[in-house]
Formats: sequence, structure tokens, C-alpha cells
Amino acid sequence: MKNRLITILALILIASLFVACSPSAEEPVDEGPAEEETYTFGTVVKSIAFNWFLRLEKGVLEYGEASGNTAFMEGPSQADSAAQVQIIESLIAQGVDGICNVPYGVPENEPAQKKAMEAGIWVVTHEASTASGDSLHYDVEPFNNCAYGEEIMKEMASRMGEEGQYVQFVGSLTNATHNEWTDCAKAYQEENYPNMEFIGKFESKEDQEVGYNIFKDLLDTYPDIKGMQGSAAGDVVAAGRAIEEAGLNDQIAVVGTSIKSYAGELLETGAVDLAMGWDPAQSGYVCNVVLELLAKGEEITPGMDLGVPGYENIIIEEGVNGAKVIYGNAWIKFDATNMDDYDF
Repeated sequence: MKNRLITILALILIASLFVACSPSAEEPVDEGPAEEETYTFGTVVKSIAFNWFLRLEKGVLEYGEASGNTAFMEGPSQADSAAQVQIIESLIAQGVDGICNVPYGVPENEPAQKKAMEAGIWVVTHEASTASGDSLHYDVEPFNNCAYGEEIMKEMASRMGEEGQYVQFVGSLTNATHNEWTDCAKAYQEENYPNMEFIGKFESKEDQEVGYNIFKDLLDTYPDIKGMQGSAAGDVVAAGRAIEEAGLNDQIAVVGTSIKSYAGELLETGAVDLAMGWDPAQSGYVCNVVLELLAKGEEITPGMDLGVPGYENIIIEEGVNGAKVIYGNAWIKFDATNMDDYDF
């Protein structure tokens, strides 16, 4: 009897120890660190046929690789706002977390951007500082656009001897950034270079052949032209070709936005004098960084370092139509002497 009692007591003790060592319902089991949420961002550009945007795509893909998020770029084969809108509509249907849009025409893209926002998608633009404030969350610019336009004018005027006729080219008459550059340049000329004469602003439609033919006609109509300001990356190339064919390399100053892969040969011959701009890869990268900050609910503040060269100390201002605009300090200049430093 005594041995039986001892056995029963031992069994009770073992059972109580087992219960004590077992996890209770109130104590969660440690499953290790939770996986960080990832996002899907689509970047839409004016056209995938341009070297400029192939370079921008490099930055988008580099961002995706570094962040672990899914980041990709799409665009029409030719610069066309209606085609861009269709791509945005497709991204909305796919349920992406964010869209970075580089609009060919700012007003034409705004309704689709608003639709994306209504669907809970974060929208950041590039080259759209004049957009309506209710059509995006932020616009991202590499620099103050008016200051950039004034700088182009200073460079062109110095090469013209601050006198003579000049023309301006934009990719589209509704392209906000191009028109801000040219309008600020013209205003600076009127205030500072009274002996220069503005002939007109012309639309290249982001097409080098269109720009080339327009400039050839301008040389016939205005044989005394001494300066040309280009906005689309191919504008100075179009003018440079016409100038070189006419043997006027040393008589007309050509200054404008471009990249080496477009303007390099003409910079070497002197048909194009100076190219300005920024690295499109940095724009593609930083646009997606802003989308990620928004998706995570993080505040974007003046002076913030976005971790991308040229965007270490950002400025945030309100655009003319209410858009919140993030400005970096990322412009570059190059001619035949230093273009190899910007080999894209």
C-alpha cells in the first residue's frame, strides 16, 4: 500500500512539472523577427525609345536591387500622353503601391494620376513642378528649374557676345519643366541682355527629325541667328546637325539639356557648345525612394538626406499650381573637354 502511494505521488509530481514547463496560452511562442513589408512601384516615362530614359531605368532597377522592393519602368515607344495614361490605367488595375510618372504633357496625365490616388496608390512625378496639387503627392526635381533656365541663358549669352537673335526649343508646349526653363531664360535675357533678340519658341515633339527640319527652316528664314537653347535631350542634336551641314559651327551658340550619348560627337566638332542636365539614373532612383518613404508613412522634411547624390539636403516648395515640389542640387555641365566624366 505504501509503495503504491509513493508511485501515485511521483506520477502527480511529474505531471505538474510537465504542465509548468509547457508554454501557456497567454505566452506567445517566439517565431523570430517578422519579415519586412515590401512594395511594388512602377515608373512611367515619356518613351522607352530614348537613351535618356534607358539611363533613368538603370536607376529604377538599382533602387529595386538595393531596397528589396519590386521596381520597374514602362513607357510608350513614342512620346505620347495618351499612351502614358493607358500605362497608368494598367498599373492601377495591377494594384501597384506607387507610381512615379514623368509626363510628356502634365495636364493630360493629371486625371489618370488622380484616379491612381483615389485607388490608394502613391503618386510621385518628375519634370512636373507645375502640376495641380491634387494630382500627385510630390514632384521631384534635380534642381530649381528657374535657376537652371537662367544658367542656360548665361552660358548661351556669353558665347553670343550678349547680342543677336536666338531661338528656344521645347519637347512639348505643355511640358511644364521645359517651359519653365525657357520662360525663365527669356525673362533673364530681357532683364540682363537688351541687345539679344528673341525669335520664338518651337516644339520638337521630342523628335530629333522634327527639330532638325524646324531648325533648317529657321536658318533660311533667319540667317543671322546666333543662339539656340534646347530643352529635350535631342533638341541641341537636331540643331547641331543642321548647323554642321551649313558650316556654321563657329557662328551659332548651341546650349541646352542633353547627354553624351546624344550630343558627344557634335560637342567634339563644336556644332553644339555646351550640354547641361543631370543624371537620369539618379532621378529614377530618388523618385522610388520618395515612394517608399510615403508607403511607410514616413515624413519628408526640408533638409532631409534622401541618400542619393545631389539630394542630400532637399528643399521643399509649393509649385505654381499647388504641387509639393522636392528640389535637389544635382545639375551638371559638360563640353568636349569633360564629357567623358558623364559617360551615358
